[in-house]
Amino acid sequence: MTTLLIAEHDNASLKDATNKALTAAAALGADVEVLVAGQNAKGAADAAAKLAGVKKVLLADGDLYAHDLAEPLAALIVSLASGYDAIVAPATSRFKNVMPRVAALLDVMQVSEIIKVVAPDTFERPIYAGNAIQTVKSKDAKKVITVRTSTFAAAGEGGSAAVENVAAAADPGLSSFIGEEVAKSDRPELTSAKIIVSGGRAMQSRENFAKYIEPLADKLGAGVGASRAAVDAGYAPNDWQVGQTGKVVAPELYVAVGISGAIQHLAGMKDSKVIVAINKDEDAPIFQVADYGLVADLYQAVPELTEELD
Repeated sequence: MTTLLIAEHDNASLKDATNKALTAAAALGADVEVLVAGQNAKGAADAAAKLAGVKKVLLADGDLYAHDLAEPLAALIVSLASGYDAIVAPATSRFKNVMPRVAALLDVMQVSEIIKVVAPDTFERPIYAGNAIQTVKSKDAKKVITVRTSTFAAAGEGGSAAVENVAAAADPGLSSFIGEEVAKSDRPELTSAKIIVSGGRAMQSRENFAKYIEPLADKLGAGVGASRAAVDAGYAPNDWQVGQTGKVVAPELYVAVGISGAIQHLAGMKDSKVIVAINKDEDAPIFQVADYGLVADLYQAVPELTEELD
């Protein structure tokens, strides 16, 4: 019995989501092999080989996997699937696109966003925006699983697995790369940030995000997040969105500024170790999950907090 873990990486190095998904994959109780698919991805493959508990690393390196197209990657995974009892990937935006295709091509169900491995065929996953936990038992001979990485500890180094090259699978020819616009930031990535400062609809404008939220985040060395309401209003870019339909995060410190605490937002951040809420509405739902709450006008409180950090 062997498990195949699909790595999330940037070719040069692994993303933190891979280390956390490895912990979940190892909990299945079988040997774990890691697939690194990309272009000039030897650096990521070497990093995977050093992770504790990895038996072997498969490297598929080529132009076909340069731009994260879902169809070629799904075809590659399916071509390798016969040797594995479970195929695991972190529940990132990339693999939310890839893994359902893998499950469909293998004619099995996908077990999505697990938060606990009960047994090799039984898992827990959140439903109803995290308000209930569902226990799922899969009868499929081959399991296709995505992992909600915010609930698993990251695997450390200590391994010395061999790296083996694998041939690219035939291109299904269903999609082609046209171009991309990539947002660049010196701030930590949301899913791996230890501190996050998020703003909500009460910020009222993009300029206010730049004036109030970003200086506070910079002082704390934090990532910047936003509620869906703020993103939909155009106050913040899509990649800042935290919540059920955005990114699921679990930092050491989450500062929610002007966020009421809709259930969809709470689903994306309630696993944070310490939650601080600043809102002028003392009845806002965010205070029900906050460890520290400040009932105040954010336009006065946030500058004062930023100044204190000096």
